[in-house]
Order: sequence, then structure tokens, then C-alpha cells
Amino acid sequence: MTDAAHNATDMDRRALLQTAGAAVITGLVAGTTIDARAATQDAQRDEAPLGARLQGVQHFGLTVQNMERAYQFYTEVLGGTEVFRHGDFQGDEVQNTLLADQEIDANARGVNPRTIGVPDLRSGAQRLDVRFIQFDNMVLELLQYREAEQPIGSAKSFAEPLEHMSPAFPRMMHICFYVRDDVDFNKFIADLEAESARRGMTQVRANRTIRVMTETERKAAPRSANTNRVTAEPSNGWELIYCKGPEGEQLEFVKALGPVKQRFSEALAKRQQKIVR
Repeated sequence: MTDAAHNATDMDRRALLQTAGAAVITGLVAGTTIDARAATQDAQRDEAPLGARLQGVQHFGLTVQNMERAYQFYTEVLGGTEVFRHGDFQGDEVQNTLLADQEIDANARGVNPRTIGVPDLRSGAQRLDVRFIQFDNMVLELLQYREAEQPIGSAKSFAEPLEHMSPAFPRMMHICFYVRDDVDFNKFIADLEAESARRGMTQVRANRTIRVMTETERKAAPRSANTNRVTAEPSNGWELIYCKGPEGEQLEFVKALGPVKQRFSEALAKRQQKIVR
């Protein structure tokens, strides 16, 4: 190779190295800029209103007496998909995380926490199991507090279930499922009751829109009484009925059509505009 060729090759190598070096430096500077911008955005997010720091509702929790029965209802009857399950929770950390306020209340009353429904996860005398079930836009967490000697998935919980769980009681919550727009609501409720009864879940009973005084009258009510269709503003387009689940929990099934559906869409758009991005 001639001297001229060697010199040309050396110049090409130097140019390549210089270009590569510049690219690395540019990348480092760009990366630093992106990191700085991200850090600034994080700091801004941490100073934003509390609502702007949320990204929606992740799940609803339901404490059950019979884990397997509840799991069957929400997966096989209502079609939810299990995300994962975890169990045998015990020890100081989980006790403090979940039940500190209840223990403080018991101490203030001067009573044994167990007498007001507080399990002893701390010593392991009782255990906690959970299962997460995914629906289209919501996750349901089933929780069961059980005696340590009871198997996972037991039909027996640590605390006795509450009776007469009226939705009118303060602090009473309910789970609302969104029925698809093109589904016959009356038939859906009839099929829900029939499928639950076939599985022995006799507590799954929906209300009727006409007055019934006995279970016989409720069952004999016409199918059209399965749906309350609201036409008054601002709820025009809302269809609903209340229903008890297999654990005695309060459920609601709804459809949102027409004007009321538009109102929910507009409210969501307004919220999204307010969120600091």
C-alpha cells in the first residue's frame, strides 16, 4: 500500500472515530436531558393535586365467607379471569398494614380485638388468602380471613358473616357490573338467577321493580320487572337492578344508554383534561 493510501486510510479512521465520539457525546447529552426532563416531570407530578396523581380505580375488595363459592361465581358465572392468587398471609407487617386502625379501636374500648372481628395474623392464629379476578375495566379482589387450621379455599371464615346487609346502611358498599349495550337486560337477570340456582347459589336473587312480599311472589313476577328503566333527567338512559351475590354481598347491574352515557363520557373527558401530564 502506498504512503498516500496509508494517509487516506488513517484520515478515514480518524473521521470515523470523531463521528462516533460525537454521536456518543450527543447521546449522553440527550440522555441527560431526557433524564432531567423526566425528573422535573416527576417533581411536578408530586406537587400536583391528589386527584392528578391517581390513574383510576385498580380494584374493589370483597371479604368472603366461602372462597371457593365466591370464586366460582365471579369466574364461572360472571366470566371474570383470575389474575393470580396468594395466600397464608401472616405476621407483624401484614397485621399492621391491614388492621392497625382496628387494633387501636379495640385498645381504646378496652376489649380483645378478636371480639370485634379483628383476626390475629400477627401470631399466625388466623391467615389471609386473596385472589384477584380481572373484568374488562375493573379488578375484583376476593379476601378470606380463616383460622390457621382451615385449608386454603375453605368454606369457613374467621368471622361470622353479617346478616341483613341492607344497602341503606352507612358504609355499605356495592359492586356494579356494566351490562353491554346490545344485551337484553331482562333476560340477562333471568339467566343470572337460573345459572346461579343451578350451582346451588340460592342467595343470588335480583330485586323486581314491582312490589313483592314473598320469595314466591318475587319468582312469579313478570320478566319485564327485572329492569328499572329511568327516563327522568339527568339519569335518562340508565337501566338497573340490585341483586344479592352468593356471599350476601350487594351487587348492581346497569346499562348506561343515550343521554346518561353521554354525560359519563363528557365527565371523563373533563377529568382527563384536568390531569397534569
